[in-house]
Amino acid sequence: MGFNYKRIAIPGGAGFVGSNLALKLREHYPEIEILALDNLKRRGSELNLDRLKEHDIKFKLADVRNREDLQDVSCDLVIECSAEPSALAGIKEGFDYLIDTNFMGAVHCLEMAQREQADFMFLSTSRVYPFDKINDLAFTETDTRFEVDIRQPSQGVGSAGVREDFPLDGPRTFYGSSKLAAEHLIQEYQHFKGVRSVINRCGLITGPWQMGKVDQGVVMFWVAAHLLGKPLEYIGWRGKQVRDFVHIDDLFNLIDHQLNHFEDYSGGVFNVGGGRDFSFSLLELTDMCAKVIPDSGVVFSQNEELRQGDVKWYLSDTRKIREKSGWEPKKRFEETINEVTAWAREHQDFLASLWS
Repeated sequence: MGFNYKRIAIPGGAGFVGSNLALKLREHYPEIEILALDNLKRRGSELNLDRLKEHDIKFKLADVRNREDLQDVSCDLVIECSAEPSALAGIKEGFDYLIDTNFMGAVHCLEMAQREQADFMFLSTSRVYPFDKINDLAFTETDTRFEVDIRQPSQGVGSAGVREDFPLDGPRTFYGSSKLAAEHLIQEYQHFKGVRSVINRCGLITGPWQMGKVDQGVVMFWVAAHLLGKPLEYIGWRGKQVRDFVHIDDLFNLIDHQLNHFEDYSGGVFNVGGGRDFSFSLLELTDMCAKVIPDSGVVFSQNEELRQGDVKWYLSDTRKIREKSGWEPKKRFEETINEVTAWAREHQDFLASLWS
C-alpha cells in the first residue's frame, strides 16, 4: 500500500483531464518525475504547456497513433488520458483519427506499459453503454428534466443511475465503441501480459481550464456562451436531457486513492461520476448560468431533431466505487459553475477565438 511510483507517463497530458491530473500529482508528490505526452491537436491544449513547465512537468510532443513516439518513454505508471473525446466523431465524417487514437493509441500505450513493467490506468467513458437501450427506458418528465421510472424491470439501472452491469449489446457511437474495444484489450493485457490495470468509466468531467465545445465540455461551453452572448440551441428533448458530472478535483481525489491502493483495484472496471446528487439538465444549467452571468443576452432556439447517438438521460451509479473506496465527490453544481465562470472570465478572449 502507498504511493510507490517514481516516473509517471500521461498520454493526453496537455488536455483538460491529463494536465490537471499531472499538476495535482506534482502538488501531492513533488519528488516524482511526470511526463506529459500530447499531439496538441485539440485547440486550447497549448495553453497548458506553460502551466506544466512552471511545475517542472516534462512535455513531449508525441502522438499515441505512432508507436515510435513512445519508444523512449521510461515509466512505472501510465495514466492513459489521450482520446478523441467527441461523441459525434465518425458519425458524419471519416473515423480514422478516432479509431487510430482511441483504440490503436491505447494499444500502443499498453505496449509501453508492458515494456516498462508499468501499471496502467485507463480513463474510459460512460459512452460505452448503448444509447438505444438507455433511451428506451421508461421516464417521467418534470418541469426541468427527465427522471428514470424506477418501477420498470431493467438490468443494470435504477434510481441511482446506470450500473457497470448494464447490457452492452447495441450501438453506442463510434467514440464509445473505440473506448469499449480498448477496455477489452486492456483486460487481455492484464490476463496474458501481466499489465496491472484499472478502468474508470467517467461521465461528464468539468472544471477550470476546460475548452468547452458543443460536442464535448458542455458546462464550459454553456458558460462561455453566456459570457460572450452567443446563441445556444436545445437539440431534442427541449433542454430536459440530464447528465451527472464530476469536478476534476474530485476525480483526482479518487485516482489518488486508487494509485495508493492499486493492488485492491487492479482488474476492476468502475463507474466514476457524480450520480443523482451531482446532476443537471440543460434547462437547469441555463438557470444557473443566468444567476452568475445576468443580462447575458443569450438567445435560445429549439431544434426538435434528435442528434444521432445522443441520450436523453444518463446518471452514473457509482455505488461500486464508493463502497470500495469510501470516496465521495464534494464540489456541487453551484460551486463548480462559479469556479468555471471565474476561469472563463479570465480567459474570455481565448474562449471567444474558439467560436470563430
